[in-house]
Amino acid sequence: MQAVFAAAQQTRGRCLEPGVRALASRCAAAAACFLESAAVLAFHSDAFTLPLPAGHRFPMGRYAMLREQVQRTLPGVRIHEAAPASDGELALAHEPAWIDAVVHGTTSAAEQREIGFPWSERMVQRSRRSVGATIHAARAALAGEGVAANLAGGTHHAHAHKGSGWCVFNDVAVAARLMQAEHHRDQLRLPKRQAGRGLRVIVIDLDVHQGDGTAAIFKDDPTVFTLSLHAARNFPARKVAGDLDVELPDGCTDAPYLAALDAALASAFERCATHPPGLAFYLAGADPHEDDRLGRLKLTAEGLAERDRRVFAELGRRGVPIALTMAGGYGRDIATTVALQRRTIALAFEAWQRWQSCQAAAPRSADAGMEESSR
Repeated sequence: MQAVFAAAQQTRGRCLEPGVRALASRCAAAAACFLESAAVLAFHSDAFTLPLPAGHRFPMGRYAMLREQVQRTLPGVRIHEAAPASDGELALAHEPAWIDAVVHGTTSAAEQREIGFPWSERMVQRSRRSVGATIHAARAALAGEGVAANLAGGTHHAHAHKGSGWCVFNDVAVAARLMQAEHHRDQLRLPKRQAGRGLRVIVIDLDVHQGDGTAAIFKDDPTVFTLSLHAARNFPARKVAGDLDVELPDGCTDAPYLAALDAALASAFERCATHPPGLAFYLAGADPHEDDRLGRLKLTAEGLAERDRRVFAELGRRGVPIALTMAGGYGRDIATTVALQRRTIALAFEAWQRWQSCQAAAPRSADAGMEESSR
């Protein structure tokens, strides 16, 4: 296809017969479409920055910095702006009273302090679109992409009835519930003999802070398995038990962290053996890094990259589609955090390539098997 594209490009400016010129034009368009599609999807919402007061600790600028770096250095990533989540979609994981308070600006001063952001219309739009980006990523992963990303998201401190810790709505909880609903709808359209079980979801939360909001929302829901690997002595002070919580000591370095991760993944999938997950949300926080001002752990950049490789490899080996979110990252130098997250996206692209290669090989394998059985 690339050769066709090159040939079509070379014909520009030459005197061609009308039919040949039209064919060359169609070939060039088809090749360009092919090259555009040969990339992992990523969604962003960074146009909606918040008007934060001077000295605020939240690094709002890192989202645009990450998108710009990805656009500039990773041609294998297709970036799209996310559409906002609707009230109905948000209500799959949040109480209507909380949605109404956020949308109409009636949150109390205490509720705003718990979130950590003052209310503004841009906060509403940013929060909706951050959820929308994770919805887009999950839907794309399930539709055949295998791996797709939100360049923000991972707002795991938001509960059903409130926000917390710079999280207004819980993007993963909303997207998980919506994907389960869409899967159920699709199953109803199939003949009964072809319909399968409901969509089970696994949340692999490797932000340095425990995903208390996610754990609370899915506390009594056996269709969503929550795994969190986090610093024991970090926010939130009062943690909510998930399905599998692994607490790590201050100063934890690469080797013990990766050993704990391997054991946690093995345990999670063993416990899901009777009903394996059909979708994973991976919160790839950069805040376990040794230079993170809010992290308390001591992972190196290579340790974080190896973490990502192991998660992508385990999920890929099991054929579980992945919706990736960036979650936390608060480096003393925000450029360090952006570089770490850019590397996560690069590794996601490699995982996407492996997924696509397996998908392309599957029909050939099936055809070969049919030919062999007919001999």
